[in-house]
Amino acid sequence: MVTLIACSHGTRSLAGRAAIGALVDQVRALLPAVEVAEAFVDVQDPRVEEVVDRTVAGSDGPVVVVPLLLSTGFHTRVDIARAVSRHPGRAVAAPALGPNDLLALVLESRLAALDPGADDALILAAAGSTDPAAAADVAAMAARLSECLRMPVSAAYAAGADPRISAAVSAARAAGAARVIVASYVLAPGYFADEIAACGADAVTAPLAPDLRIAGVVVERFTAAAGLLSAASG
Repeated sequence: MVTLIACSHGTRSLAGRAAIGALVDQVRALLPAVEVAEAFVDVQDPRVEEVVDRTVAGSDGPVVVVPLLLSTGFHTRVDIARAVSRHPGRAVAAPALGPNDLLALVLESRLAALDPGADDALILAAAGSTDPAAAADVAAMAARLSECLRMPVSAAYAAGADPRISAAVSAARAAGAARVIVASYVLAPGYFADEIAACGADAVTAPLAPDLRIAGVVVERFTAAAGLLSAASG
């Protein structure tokens, strides 16, 4: 049996843990024939390397780690990559969830009640990372959302990269925006969701998970990575 390890960041927020748990349950419902385990890169246990080691030791089937992370960054390039590298031919990591058109649709649905218009400024707010690849992923996601909404969307960050969200909000307001609307590009409640919510915008959307479309992205990442692992070992 193939095992999917759904690896999220980890949070102290009980609401955040519940949101990620609900997302993982949605993945289980979409993949009833697949064993789905949870792992984390920080804050919570069990850590991803422990889960990968235990799963490989206890099964003769392949193991696919799917990051429940929206962008490439340290946790995908180092933590998750290191966990699977210890088991060549048995374990593989899928890419981060974003950018992805389904995520743009989830963001669009979160923004629908706010009805953003031509006089409003729209900012996609991500957690942020010092890894340039993460900023590239967020910029690509902002471009997809812009195409979806047919209006400009800029990107800003809670940490790790510029512009910071509060500075982007201030700049948009100074430029004459009727409203500054921030689309929260984080999966679940927690530290970064709180930072985004406190940015001073006129409106901020809720985090993205759980959502069946995001579970669909997880399944898509899993299926592609499992196929590559099967081809490499076959």
